[in-house]
Amino acid sequence: MSKSPRKSIVASFGLLSAELENGKTPEIGQEPNPPPAAGNRVGAGVIGAAHRAIDDIRTERDRLKALVESGGATVRDVDPSLIDPSPYPDRLPDDDAASFDAFKRSLEVDGQKVPIQIRKHPSNPGRFQIVYGHRRWRAAKELNKAVRAVEVDMSDLDLVVAQGIENASRQDLTWIERALFASRMDDAGIKAREIYAALSIEAAELARMRSVYRTIPADIIEAIGRAPKVGRPRWLDLAKLISAEPACLDIARETLSLKNNPAKSSDQRFQRVLVSVKPSAEPRPSLTPIVDSNGTRLGASFVTPKEIRLVAENGLERDFLKFIGAEMPALVERFAALRHEKV
Repeated sequence: MSKSPRKSIVASFGLLSAELENGKTPEIGQEPNPPPAAGNRVGAGVIGAAHRAIDDIRTERDRLKALVESGGATVRDVDPSLIDPSPYPDRLPDDDAASFDAFKRSLEVDGQKVPIQIRKHPSNPGRFQIVYGHRRWRAAKELNKAVRAVEVDMSDLDLVVAQGIENASRQDLTWIERALFASRMDDAGIKAREIYAALSIEAAELARMRSVYRTIPADIIEAIGRAPKVGRPRWLDLAKLISAEPACLDIARETLSLKNNPAKSSDQRFQRVLVSVKPSAEPRPSLTPIVDSNGTRLGASFVTPKEIRLVAENGLERDFLKFIGAEMPALVERFAALRHEKV
């Protein structure tokens, strides 16, 4: 009895997939079985992710990659305006556009080497959604060029798990991006053990991620952004502060909405939020105006048990502070004399 077409495809391309992953090509005389006839859609892709072992999903991904790289899959040009992003975004906006601009220039000069993967839009006939390749799609769209794509059949659950597997091998995703994607897998009903496998994490790490994304709402995380220099410990610190005082959420949102002094980078936005919600060790003293006999304000001061601080104003900063500096030796002498009298 012959094998089913699906099994024979996996068998034919399993070795080829491994060779492609290692950068090797088949030796002469060791050709793989003939690929599927051109013109047919690529077969079922990742199916039943919630009920299958994660290894099976990886096998499907490798099979499709082998099909594409060996020329056995049907790659076609698609108008990028007909394609929508994945309903489960796995990347936050980047502060630095230079990297994407360089990527777009490369695609314009050298062409698109690797096709993106798309599926039919589940609720909008005639349109598609991205499985992999958001940057290639965006670059092609901005260049007003067709994007090379392979179409796969994939449910919502399959799509989110397949993205998770792909993300596990990416080094440029920040910790909070991975945590936010885990939250979307949670929301999609993916079981915890499958999130572990999809993101190559352990139960303890998922617990830490959950403590962050179940405490800090997605709108705040997205407003902060990728924060590439902010690792897990500081995100956990922020989550603990907000968990201890829920009113901190309003403070965080207010800090992020400041328009008169916006933070330029996501790392700066995170730091401002963290500082804004941290409880102050002691109340900050109020400023005391410094006014001369004519009522002209020279600045302000505040005094603590260990310091006195002066702030000059009204264009008199240099002269006023220079005068204070010149008077300091005389003030020290007067202070010493007073102490001597008391003794």
